Amino acid sequence: MILLEVNNRIVEETLKLKIKNVLDGQKPEGLMLTLADFDGVQYRLSNPGSNPDKTKIHVSIALKFFKDLQSHGADELLQKIYGPILVSSSPEGFDVTVEVDLTNIPDDWEAMVAKIGLLKRHCFAAVFERYFEFQEMQAKEEKVDEEAHKTAIIHYRDDETLFVEAKSDRVTVVFSTIFKDDDDIVLGKVFLQEFKEGRRASATAPQVLFSRDPPRGLAETDARVGEGVGYITFVLFPRHTSKEVRDNTIDLIHLFRNYLHYHIKCSKAYIHSRMRAKTAAFLKVLNRAKPEPKSNPRNVVPVNSDSIRSLLP
Repeated sequence: MILLEVNNRIVEETLKLKIKNVLDGQKPEGLMLTLADFDGVQYRLSNPGSNPDKTKIHVSIALKFFKDLQSHGADELLQKIYGPILVSSSPEGFDVTVEVDLTNIPDDWEAMVAKIGLLKRHCFAAVFERYFEFQEMQAKEEKVDEEAHKTAIIHYRDDETLFVEAKSDRVTVVFSTIFKDDDDIVLGKVFLQEFKEGRRASATAPQVLFSRDPPRGLAETDARVGEGVGYITFVLFPRHTSKEVRDNTIDLIHLFRNYLHYHIKCSKAYIHSRMRAKTAAFLKVLNRAKPEPKSNPRNVVPVNSDSIRSLLP
């Protein structure tokens, strides 16, 4: 199975090109690029100011659910990660902006570009970082804020929601998702069955559950019910949330919804291609089985012109 890239490759390649051109002695050029990512996320790479300053590049990101992330410490985490390159104000319609100064390119600029390419990931990471810390504190029987006992609700899509809850021995992550076709539900169940098989092969893998109804812990939330709604639950234990491995856990789990639907679409495309290939093969067999028409030429008596004249009055 293919793992989706955590970073945004277009953002990284664009910044690398601009920085390399400056390092090669070329003059900075104007930039205005808007692009979309998963979950309705938008990026904009532009030069700031009404009279654009070509020596500076602003990378802005817009997330419809950023307010949900802010309530779980997204601003503090972004300040910790990006520090001086984080801009205090963003263009209208965008939530977070970082700045690349082409007149002051650091020696480790490639690491800086890679960090900027992970901007969406770091925004998403705030809620996971917080609840992983809550779990660790409860395991040590330390005093935890009352918010730790509440379920985090992130409306990462218009009709889909992410729920995160921490206990002393585990962190539970629940994705609600919409299956638009009945076939998607069947393929999704087959796909999720592989996770169960994976847990049999490795006892350290997290537990994965699938249900059509909301888990009991979501009874007092706005969890949706109805046709096409499904819930995927991950039970993460301390071995998945410890400081040594939590970065990898966040990389994998925050993209799970996209990962699931990407593979469902790939499976449907593969099945359709196989069906078309098999249909074409059947048509060839049928065409070869058609009987050829038998030639049955009639007996024709040759007639010359003199015999025709003799028959005329």
